Amino acid sequence: MTKYSARVAALVLVICIGLAPPSHAQAMGNIRMVVMKAGLIAGAGAGRGVLTYRGRDYPFRVYGLSLGVTAGASVTRLTGSVMGLRDVKEFSGRYDAVGGGGAWIGGLGGVQMSNGKGVVITLQGVEAGMEFAANRSAIRISLR
Repeated sequence: MTKYSARVAALVLVICIGLAPPSHAQAMGNIRMVVMKAGLIAGAGAGRGVLTYRGRDYPFRVYGLSLGVTAGASVTRLTGSVMGLRDVKEFSGRYDAVGGGGAWIGGLGGVQMSNGKGVVITLQGVEAGMEFAANRSAIRISLR
């Protein structure tokens, strides 16, 4: 009877493990992107990038408008991390961002942005051009 009980318990355990729902834990992603922007008080920018999430690369496009202290034009190469992502579908959408940077031929920039789904993107990188910016932005990201 003991041998039989142990087999039944092992079988129940295997079935329970097999029926467990898939994990929806958040995984961190990495991001690289290039953005070109220009403005005077209000600014506009566009770019492209790649999100690396759970071992796969997802190309995307980014568009944005900003309002604040902006003067000049630049191209910025940014890298960073994406947190709060449960599914890659949560990455696309509208983000609110606060960022700043400066470049006189070359310089540094950074931005942190979040969307309504709890996804937070933190980026930093190098700028080329002539620009000074400290602003609030509305950014739209769409997977290609």
